[in-house]
This record gives sequence, C-alpha cells and structure tokens, in this order.
Amino acid sequence: MEKLIQLTTEDSENVALWKITNDKSTNKHLFLIHGTFSDKDFFNGFTDYFLNLGYTCWALDWRNHGASKKTNKKFKITTIGKYDVTAAFRYLTATENINKLHCVAHSGGGIAITVCLVHHPEFKKFIKSITLFGVQAFGANTGILQNIKLRVAKLFSKLIGKVPAKLAGSKNNDETYFTMKQWFNWNIYRQFKDSNHFDYEPEMKEIKIPIISFCAKGDDFIAPKEGCQLFLDAFQNPKNELVYCAKELGNLEDYNHSRILKSRNSMKELWPKAAAWMQTHS
Repeated sequence: MEKLIQLTTEDSENVALWKITNDKSTNKHLFLIHGTFSDKDFFNGFTDYFLNLGYTCWALDWRNHGASKKTNKKFKITTIGKYDVTAAFRYLTATENINKLHCVAHSGGGIAITVCLVHHPEFKKFIKSITLFGVQAFGANTGILQNIKLRVAKLFSKLIGKVPAKLAGSKNNDETYFTMKQWFNWNIYRQFKDSNHFDYEPEMKEIKIPIISFCAKGDDFIAPKEGCQLFLDAFQNPKNELVYCAKELGNLEDYNHSRILKSRNSMKELWPKAAAWMQTHS
C-alpha cells in the first residue's frame, strides 16, 4: 500500500514523500532516497524485500522528480540535502514522531543525506544506521584518463544544457547542467565545497552514525571504489564498513552503478547484508 504525502520545503518547493506498507509492516522505519536521473520507483522490489522484514518504508522523490511538483527554479545537489531531505526528516520526526530511523541511499541521495546532517545535526540522534549504494562526491578523479572523462562529460553537458538520462543508464529524469555542474566540479577539483566555499568534507567526521557503503568494480566512472572509500573515510568512523563487489572476490557480478542496488543478484547477496547492518544497529 502506498500513501502520497506532499511536503513543502523551506524554500517553498513541493516534494513527494511516499509511505509504503504491507500487512507485515511494523514500527521499524526505513527512509529511502534515490539519486540523479531517478525517482522512488528505483526502489521497487527493494522496498518489497524490506516490507516483508517488517519495515515501514518512506521514499522521497526529489524536487522535479517522480510525483514531486515540477519547478522552473534551478537547483543543485546540495539543495536537495538542505531542503528536500530536511523537509522529509522534519516530517518523520516531528509529525510522525519517529525516533528510530534507518536510511538507504543510492548515488546522489547519499550526498544529499550527508549535506542535510551537516546543516541539521539535530536529526542525527534519530538515525540508527545508513546504507549507501554507489555513493561518492569528490573521488571519481582517480587518474589522468578519469580526469579527461570528467572534463569532457562536463563540457558536453554544458553544450547541450543537460545530462541525458539515457547516457547515465536511466530511462527518464534528465538532469540540467546547472544541477550536474556541482558534481563534476567536486570530482574534477577533488573538493566537496558549496558555491559559497563551505567545505563539507571536514564536517563529515561529526556524523558518527554507523554506515555501510556498497561499491562495485563495474561502477568505474560515477562511483569507483577509490571514490567511495574516500567518501566513507571522511566520516572518520572505524566502525563503518566498505563492501567492494567484484566477481574476482566471489560476488555474482561486477555490478554497475544501478545494478548494485537494483538487480536479482544484488537482491540475493547485497540486500541481506544491508538488512543485517540495520538489524545490528537497531
């Protein structure tokens, strides 16, 4: 069963939060946030798995994505963290009175959660664990070839004004150059800074929530292992765990950026690890 809840952000945008339940749902709560080029439907199947484990799922559609209202305002990835995630966390904790929440994020969704918690540390006490799939912000520039790829992709995006969803392996939700420019710059210059030069990286160590981060050999452009490791290391929590997936290590496949969460193989071998992480840190 899905219930649509429309939230108004502090910058006056309307975003969609979905409450997803079934007859096994209990007072265990799971917040899910997609990345760029996507919407909450990316978690179809994944939510079913966790519903059957007794969770009540809450999935957020970014502004301009999914069931959220369309906006003509330009926005950055940090905007999602500052406003959209903040609106969702405020609703869940203040209106729904949820005091124990687990989080799952794919790609840019993990960046958005991080941005939110840096600006709003009051939410940290409610979050018991975070599970990341293919999440990094400033570590994709792993060498000369990767640097060239990033700069070419940024230039192409600038010329056409957007990054087409198909090029990112998605079927919908093109992203504007304005939105993606921030991600390109973070990685090209290896700095996690906002446009006002606020540096997120040194603030990440204040987030001590247990984090498990899944990355994969086949995800060598958007979220390579080195980038995911750098992002996780910035939290400076020795209890956090990086899970690198590769056939040579015994995994079922060298997952790409989407299949690391959304595939039959990830359902078999990665979703149970995510569930175990949540159970351990409940």
